[in-house]
Amino acid sequence: MISFRGQTYALDDPVVIAVLAGAGLVLLLFVLIIATMRAAARSARMADPILNQMQMLGGRVQSLSDGQHQLSGGLTHVSEAQAASQARMLALMEQRLADVSRGMSESLHGTATRTARSLGELQQRLETIDKAQANIEKLSGDVLSLQDILSNKQTRGAFGEIQLNDIVRKALPADAYTMQATLSNGKRADCLIHLPNPPGPIVIDSKFPLESYEALRRATNNAETIEAQRMLRIAVRGHIKAISERYILEGETADGALMFLPSEAVYAELHANFPEIVRDGFAAKVWIVSPTTCMATLNTMRAILKDARMREQAGAIRRELALLHGDVDRLGTRVESLDRHFHQAAKDIEDIKISSDKAARRAKRLDNFDFEELAPDPEVSVAVPLPRA
Repeated sequence: MISFRGQTYALDDPVVIAVLAGAGLVLLLFVLIIATMRAAARSARMADPILNQMQMLGGRVQSLSDGQHQLSGGLTHVSEAQAASQARMLALMEQRLADVSRGMSESLHGTATRTARSLGELQQRLETIDKAQANIEKLSGDVLSLQDILSNKQTRGAFGEIQLNDIVRKALPADAYTMQATLSNGKRADCLIHLPNPPGPIVIDSKFPLESYEALRRATNNAETIEAQRMLRIAVRGHIKAISERYILEGETADGALMFLPSEAVYAELHANFPEIVRDGFAAKVWIVSPTTCMATLNTMRAILKDARMREQAGAIRRELALLHGDVDRLGTRVESLDRHFHQAAKDIEDIKISSDKAARRAKRLDNFDFEELAPDPEVSVAVPLPRA
């Protein structure tokens, strides 16, 4: 390594090699000059041509020295340019490193944010799953409770009564029915609809032959099916007979009653596979209804109640119309009388106006001292009688 003017150059640098070669050549020239000058001391005469050559050689050496100085300046410029380039390279690398670091920081921050959001969404989904699981467990408990209710005859009857109450309350006004009405024979009906005569009040009683129906659904062979059908016939016919005997009272209720089945499945089974039971109900004047057909029947009853109430009010409406007609007649008479009074008052006002004009003319003549004989008025002034009240 060679240090020159504060700059360090490597020995294998081509520029350094060129400079060293030039310096060696200059040194060799100086050696030759010294040898030549020694030879000139011996031969002065022969030195003139040599001196001329030496001067030329000196000029060339001077040119080489100038070139060396220029080469040195060039090396300095190259060194300064290389240093500036290195500085710019370092600055660029630092900027790139800063950009990469900032990008990595932003990427890590975004990843952390997305991860936190994903964890939050996962937590919400887990909470939703927990709620669904709780609802499923609650629903399972409700199903078990419903099975417990339907397994007991008393609670099953209460279930049917509550369903009947809900349907009747939605279909009819509150004063059109009575729940748990007691009849004259001491029997209590689930619902009594207050229909007008005819047909009269009609009873709706809730029945639910669930055991025999479930036995029919569980039957796996012909013998079990036949036995379950027999049980269902006995149960439904027993209900029909009980309703016919308890809730159809002559002179108190209609000549028929409704048996409410709170199950569309049982109702469909009877009409599909047990038409003789339905005919038995018709014969006993006990009509079997399901929740759907009960709502349709109650809507028909509501129309009957509305028509009956309108007929009840028809007499009162006619009486009110007669009174209204009399009031209109009296109003017409009084209007005619008032009109006559208006005509008489207008005539009286006209007469008063004429008298007022005459009085004004007389006052004007007196004011002008016109004592000439006044011409008689075409009309004799008479007192105008005022109308009596």
